[in-house]
Parts: sequence; C-alpha cells; structure tokens
Amino acid sequence: MQFTAEMIAGLLGGEVVGDKSASVSTVSSIDGGKQGSLAYLTNPKYEQYVYTTQASIVLVDKSFEPKEEVKTTLVKVENVGQCVLNLLEMYNATRPRKSGVSKLASIHEGATIGEGCYIGDFAVIESTAKLGDNVQVYPQCYIGDNVVIGEGTKLYPGVKIYEGCVIGSNCILHAGAVIGADGFGFAPREDGTFAKIPQLGNVIIEDNVEIGANTCVDRAKTDSTIIHSGVKLDNLIQIGHNVELGSNTVMSAQVGVAGSTKIGSNCFVGGQVGFADHINVGSNVKVGSKSGIDKNVPDGEIRFGFPALPGVQYHRSFAVFKSLPELAQKVREMDKRLAKVEEE
Repeated sequence: MQFTAEMIAGLLGGEVVGDKSASVSTVSSIDGGKQGSLAYLTNPKYEQYVYTTQASIVLVDKSFEPKEEVKTTLVKVENVGQCVLNLLEMYNATRPRKSGVSKLASIHEGATIGEGCYIGDFAVIESTAKLGDNVQVYPQCYIGDNVVIGEGTKLYPGVKIYEGCVIGSNCILHAGAVIGADGFGFAPREDGTFAKIPQLGNVIIEDNVEIGANTCVDRAKTDSTIIHSGVKLDNLIQIGHNVELGSNTVMSAQVGVAGSTKIGSNCFVGGQVGFADHINVGSNVKVGSKSGIDKNVPDGEIRFGFPALPGVQYHRSFAVFKSLPELAQKVREMDKRLAKVEEE
C-alpha cells in the first residue's frame, strides 16, 4: 500500500518540507533507506544520514533544522518515536490476514472452534479444546485436550500447548513456544536414581501477552503457573513450574526463572538473568543482563552482577574490580618491603 508525504503528514498532524507527492510503501532505517521507503530520525547521532539517505521520506522532530542541503522529503512531527509506532501499527493492520481451515488439519469432533479462525496445515486440535473467535493457528501447532484460547490470539508455526492450559485474548505465541510441559520435578531415591514427581497443574496466560520463539513455560506441580496480562517474553526463555509473573513485566532472551518464584509487575529484566527458586521479586524492579538473583528483591530496586547487588553498590564495586590486578601487585610489593624491614 502506498502512502504519500501529504497523507502521512495528515495522519500524524505533521508538516511536509519538500515533495508532498513523494510516496512510500515500506519502512527502513535512516542509514539503510532506499527509494520508496520511509525512514525516521530519533537519535541525533544519526543526523548525518538525513543528508545522504535514499529514503523517499524521513520523519523528523518539528524542532529539526538541517545544517546541509536535504534531498529527501521531510515530514516534521511532534514526537518521532510515537509517530513511527503509530505508522507501523497502521501498516501492520493493512497486511493480509490468514483465513480458513485447512483440510490437512486434524480437529477433534469434540473441539469448539470460534468464528473467523484460521487453522493451518497439519495443526492438531484435541478433544474439548475451545478456540475463541478470530484465533489464528499456523501450521504444525498442537493444542491439547481441554485447552482454552481467547479471541484474537495468534499461534505461529510449531507452537505446542499441553492439556488443560488457558491462553487469554490477543496473545502472540511465536514459533516453537511450548506451554505446559512438565515442571522439572524429581525426588532422589536411596539407590541414586530419581522418581518423577507428577506435575498436575496447568499454565494460565492472561490477555495481551507475547511469548518469543522457543520459549518454554512449564505447568505447575499443583495449581497454576501464571503469566499475567501484558507480559512480554523474548526468545529462549525458561519459566519454571508454579512461577508467577506480574502484569507488564518484560524479559529479554535467555532468562531463566526457577520454580515457585514470584516476580512483580512492570519489571525490566535483561538477557541471561537467572532467578533462584522460591524467591519474591517486587514490582518496578530492573535487573541488568547476566545478573544472578538469589534473594528477595523489594519494589523499585535495581540489581546488577552475580550475586546481584543494588545498583549503586555494584557500580562502586565494579570500579574496584577493574583495579584488582594493580592492587594485587601493590600488595605484593608492600609485602616484600615489609619483609625486608623485618629482616633489618
């Protein structure tokens, strides 16, 4: 779909500087812009590309004043970041939507399928599963017995949802995500082997949750593993059994949350963070990448490092860590001098 500079300015309440008829059909970065694309300037350090980009239209803040000749068409707006988000959402809404039920899908006669659903090739939907209206199930997904999926939820290829799990409305589960596999529960025997502990609970995922590719959320031993509304999980994350994640918490890739840990709302967790089992992390907590959280964390705290320290303490400690080799050398030299003094 084509958008002209004049149309974009009208949609965003902006001002065109240049050719009002310039048109675009896609979005690009400002340093990689091509003819027919819309680029944007959100970081001043990329200003140099405004003068060289091949993009047909560039969004800039209303306060932007070029220092050189600009060959592309500019659209000046109040808030570039928010405007880009609005345009991307509009563009995404114009993309064609999958529809229809494939003849190659296996749907049990006891399953309930809402109106307007898409079910792709080789998808399997078991007995008494319930899909709301406009659910999209891409090829090779598995939906187990008694699973409930809310309206508008999208399952990309290869998603697996085990029996009894509940998925809310308008969720997105990316390729390879596994919801409801057994929690990691084994009891040691006297002979050194392990007895498997049955995992009898389920997973509940509330509305507007997005789960990345190959991320796993384990079912509870009893009761439920709960992912509250608005949570966003990146790829390759492991959520253990009986974990509870608060609303609008965000986690980057390769985070691991051990069993029965509770994490509050509106938390930001960097990549490769590990959470120990049976701890409580408050709301509005920020955790730096590769940190290890082995104790409870109060609301609003910042943690870095392993074991994780409060933000200010970590930065003070890190300043010392960098100097440890030099400090060690000084200590050795002082030991030698002290030994000589004692000999005298």
